[in-house]
Amino acid sequence: MLHSTSAQRAACIEDPALFQHELLEEPARARGDAARQRQAALLQARAANACAQCPLFESCLYDAVVKHDVAGFVAGTTETQRGQLRATLGVRVEPEDLDSLAGVVRGSHQLNHEEVVRLRQANPHESLEVLAMRLGCSLSTVKRHMRRARNAPAENKLAVVRPSMQRVLDAFAALLGRTRTRERRVA
Repeated sequence: MLHSTSAQRAACIEDPALFQHELLEEPARARGDAARQRQAALLQARAANACAQCPLFESCLYDAVVKHDVAGFVAGTTETQRGQLRATLGVRVEPEDLDSLAGVVRGSHQLNHEEVVRLRQANPHESLEVLAMRLGCSLSTVKRHMRRARNAPAENKLAVVRPSMQRVLDAFAALLGRTRTRERRVA
C-alpha cells in the first residue's frame, strides 16, 4: 500500500527482503533443524518490530484478520495467529475465489449459499431461472438453496457484524502479550 509521503509507507514495502523471506512466507519450511527455527524466529521478531512501528499497522491488522484471508507474515502476525484471532473474535473469512472475481464460470463449481441468498434478496423481481443463469447453475440448485434458507433457524439469518478496530487490537494484545508501540518516523 503506497501513500504520497514516506511516513505513510508500509514497513513491508520498506523492507521487502524481510517480509518476503521464505521462512516468513512458509514457516513450515523452518521445521526440522534448530538453526532454521532460530533463523525463522529472528525474522519473525524483526518483522514484528517493523510492523509495530508501521503507520499503517492498525488498518493492516484489521484487514488481515477481518476482511481478507492473506498468506505469510502480516501486521505482526503469522497465519496461525490470525486464525486464533479470528476464533477469539468469532470472525470467519472466506478465501478469495479468484476465478469468480475474474469472471470465470466453470461447470460443476460449488456455489456459496450466502451468495445465492444475497443475490435473490437483491433481485426479488427476477425469476429463479434468471438467477440460475446469472450464477451459472441449474434451476434445481437455486431452488435447493432457497429451500435451505427458508428452513434455516432464525439465528442463522442474523447479519454478520464485524468486530470493532479496538476489539481486534485488544485480541491482538491478549494473544501476543504485547501492545503496539506508537513511535512514528518523521519524514
